Amino acid sequence: MGKYGIDVKRLLQYVGGKPNIKAVSHCITRMRFVLANPGRADISLIEALPSVKGTFTQAGQFQVIIGNDVAEFYNEFTDVAGIEGVSKEAVKDAAKSNQNILQRVMGVLGEIFAPITPHSSAAVSFWACVM
Repeated sequence: MGKYGIDVKRLLQYVGGKPNIKAVSHCITRMRFVLANPGRADISLIEALPSVKGTFTQAGQFQVIIGNDVAEFYNEFTDVAGIEGVSKEAVKDAAKSNQNILQRVMGVLGEIFAPITPHSSAAVSFWACVM
């Protein structure tokens, strides 16, 4: 068992188990899940894990903030869960099934206009929230 063995086993249980995970990936500090039934995730238990710094849902993705050790945590998680991780883009595509029509429209508009929007901090913050 690795450094995060207990926490990864508990996280797997608290997100609803392997059958509830449609896709999983990670970015610099967060694990990104697309859950079949997001309501099965027990947020209070997940946030009580020592390795977890917080959670939030955005653009159909349930994100668990781990911090700088996310790559190591993610590798242990996928090993324990027996799940093959996917790319960030694959998670975004899978997450579309968890979005309502307005969220999907806003995502498309964000992808269209983000490249031509001036990159001021306000514009970047706005498009980051939309996407």
